[in-house]
Amino acid sequence: MSRSNLVLAVYGGLALIALLVGAARGDLDLYREATASTSLKLALSPVLGIAFGLAVVFGSRLAVHRWSWARSLHRDFHGLLGHMPAREIFILAVASAVGEELFFRGALTPWIGIWAQAGVFALLHIGPGRRFLPWTASAFVLGLIFGIAFETMGDLGGPIAAHFTINYLNLSYISRVDLPGPTPAAVN
Repeated sequence: MSRSNLVLAVYGGLALIALLVGAARGDLDLYREATASTSLKLALSPVLGIAFGLAVVFGSRLAVHRWSWARSLHRDFHGLLGHMPAREIFILAVASAVGEELFFRGALTPWIGIWAQAGVFALLHIGPGRRFLPWTASAFVLGLIFGIAFETMGDLGGPIAAHFTINYLNLSYISRVDLPGPTPAAVN
């Protein structure tokens, strides 16, 4: 099975689980909360999501250039992922943004709340070793922000757009840029 097919299967499965959770709650419209959503918010939400995603990407680049822990994390991810073709990066960014947002924000947030869904989201982003803890912590913070955006705007347009923007641009950068320094295996 190719990496793209595996990604689609995993995140497709996560989206299916989200629909099952929504059905169990009696709410199959995971994309929006009918009470909070308006036409203006539906149009504005993705635009704000892209803007927020670009700000996070800018912060990620700044961190890589300023702090050794961020450079080490970049090298570790580069070592794990290697060079990824643009098509695979796009598929991973779309699938993870849609699948994770449907599950964590659309299905879990109304059921268990913003803080708990952010905690579960962070647990999904635990890497192989303590050196990945900044990634886990950032996933928790982003999970909170995406949950607040979902409840404030009333739809998943913003969280999906932000999640896609962050994943697509950061994965492209990680795949393309091999930073000099110790190999990932040597960093513990």
